[in-house]
Formats: sequence, C-alpha cells, structure tokens
Amino acid sequence: MTMKLTEAQTASPNKSIVDYISSNIRDYGLLISLLVIVVFFQYMTEGKMLAPSNINNIPNQNGYVIIMALGMMLVIVSGHIDLSVGSVCAFTGAVAAVLMVNYHWHWAPAALATLAVGAVIGGMQGYFIAYLRIPSFIVTLGGMLVFRGLTYRLLGNTNVGPLPQTFNQLSAGWIADPFAVPGFYTTTFALGVIGALIFLLVSIKGRFTRVKHGVEEEPITIFVGRSLLMAVATLYVTYLLAEYRGLPTVLIILLVLTLLYVFVTSRTVIGRRIYALGGNEKAAKLSGIDTNRLIQLTFVNMGVLAALAGLVVTSRFGGMATPKAGDGYELDVIAACFIGGASASGGVGKITGAVIGALLMGVMNVGMSILGLGIDDQKWIKGLVLLFAVCLDVYYKRKR
Repeated sequence: MTMKLTEAQTASPNKSIVDYISSNIRDYGLLISLLVIVVFFQYMTEGKMLAPSNINNIPNQNGYVIIMALGMMLVIVSGHIDLSVGSVCAFTGAVAAVLMVNYHWHWAPAALATLAVGAVIGGMQGYFIAYLRIPSFIVTLGGMLVFRGLTYRLLGNTNVGPLPQTFNQLSAGWIADPFAVPGFYTTTFALGVIGALIFLLVSIKGRFTRVKHGVEEEPITIFVGRSLLMAVATLYVTYLLAEYRGLPTVLIILLVLTLLYVFVTSRTVIGRRIYALGGNEKAAKLSGIDTNRLIQLTFVNMGVLAALAGLVVTSRFGGMATPKAGDGYELDVIAACFIGGASASGGVGKITGAVIGALLMGVMNVGMSILGLGIDDQKWIKGLVLLFAVCLDVYYKRKR
C-alpha cells in the first residue's frame, strides 16, 4: 500500500505537467515556434539574424504590425474582422503629412488630429457593423477600397514631404543615453536588467496570489523554466540593443501600449465584456451589456491604432507620405493575431499572443529579407503560415 502511494505521488507531478502543457498548447506552442524560427533563421543567415542591427530592425521595421495587432486582437475577439487597417494606416499617414507640409502645422497637433481622424473612421465603420448589422467583412472591405482611393486623391498620386526631423524620430530615433560609453549604451542594458527583475517579481507575486485563492496554476517546473527563459531573453535582447544604438523610440511606444492593453483586457470590466461579447453576443446582451456600443468602441480603438501606425510608418519612410504605404499590412496584422492564438469565431485570444505573433511575423520579415527572398515569395510563405494557424485553431476546437 505504501509502495503504491509512493508511486502515485511520484507519477502525479509528471502527469500534471503533461496535462497542463496539452491544455495550454496554444501558448507554449507559440513560444516554441518563435524560438524555432529564430534558431532557423540564425542558422540559415550564418549568424546574421541575431546581429545587433537586425534585432534593432525588428521593432523599427515591424512596429506597425504590433501596434495594429493590439487593436485587431480585440476586434477578432469580439467576433469581427477589419480588412481596412492597411488603407486607414496609409490615409491617416497622408493626412498627417498634408497637415505638416501643406498647412505648416506643428507635428504634435498634426499627430493628435490624425489620431482623431482614425477614431472617426473607426467609429463610422463600427456604426455600420454594430447598428446597421452589415457584416464587418463587407464594411471593412469597402473601407479598404475607399481609403486607399482617398489616399491617392489626398496625396495627388505623389509623395509628400519632407517632414520635420523631430517627427521622424518617432520611428527612426533612439532614446538619449547620458551614461553611454563607446560601443555600449549603459542605460539601455540597465533598463533591461530592471525590466527582467520586475517581470520575475510580478510573476512570483501573481503565482502566490493565484495559489492563495485556489486558482489552478501551472506546475512549478514550467513556471520557473518559463520565467527564467523570458528574463534571460529580455537581458539578451537589451544587451544586443545596447551594443547598437540603444532603445528605439518605437520600442518604448510598443512596450507602453502592450502593458496598457494587457491591463485593459485582463483587469477591467470593458475587457471582460469584449470577451463575453465574442463568446456569445446574445448572452452578453441578456446580461445587460450594450453590445452595439461595445462593437463600435472596438472599431474606434482599431481606427486610433491604425492612425498611430500610420504616423509610425510615415516617419519611417524617410519622412515622406506615399500612396503605396500600408499595402498588404492587413495580412501581417491579421496573421499575427491568428498565429497568436485568436479564434476565427471570436471570444478567444490574448494581447500577449498577438504581440508574440507579430514578433514572429517580424522575425520572418527580417529573416527572409536577409536571405534575399523577394516580396512575392515572402507573401506566399506568410499566407501559408496564416492558413496553418487557422487550421490549428479548427483542430484544437474539434479536439475539445
């Protein structure tokens, strides 16, 4: 009897670890996929993938994907889709350029006006979807065509620029480091150390809180391994950035936005209501949630983030607004969300998943560029990745 009890106690932890990983395969599979793709491109590029300059290029060249993926995740979780984000990104960037170049506005009020334009666009599309009950696919497909055409009309089919140098720092600037030494930005690495420590402390505190309240928690082995891996990755990335030019401005924007949206979706009433809306709209309405208003709000939020992405993209294109900006961006953004664990039927998805999915797309973009793959090859490869992600979603849904 004693021997049997001992054997059961010994086998139980192993079984719980396997069961936990199986039930959370989306989250762990995503992290493993990101790691595998980084290692793959590191090998294929003969070590160039993790060069400091290329690590810096990931947020600078793909920041727009993460920014819009934050909003797109909420749209998809609510049970809808937005195909117009690329065109809205281009149109709002054009608005900002015209205000600064043609009307001589200071970049700050021009940026605020651009964000307001994005909110109005999102509100209009949200109104058609929420109150007139026109499918979001149709509304945003129309929006994609309308705002692409308006971008060409607004810019007169030419590039508009140059834009103020201070505005261009939004996507092509770095945070000043008063403690930098030749070849190394000390403040950047110090912030990485602080960030890693804060992450570990918050993770440990959160685990103790969940265990105290009897909430099911991941096995300690997985918790320790995952936490240490994330902390080491943070230190390594900030070390590489410190060897290059320090912290890119756009990376600070991405970190602030990510923390804000993680808080909103996990700690606020409106965040829980969006998940309830996507899970079962009729049940959400019967529980007292104004679902129409909530749907419109998610599209307003998407419009603002698309406008912010438009500002970032415009500042990155050598300080010029171009009619071709935002072409195909919707593919990267939607793919990032589905790769990050969003469900095509709504109600499922995490902000951290969208960010990791966007990082995965960014790593693929940079890696394929280093390998010399053309835009045509990059598109079909990313299309297959998107299809694979949706197939996985369907598979796990049937498995339940």
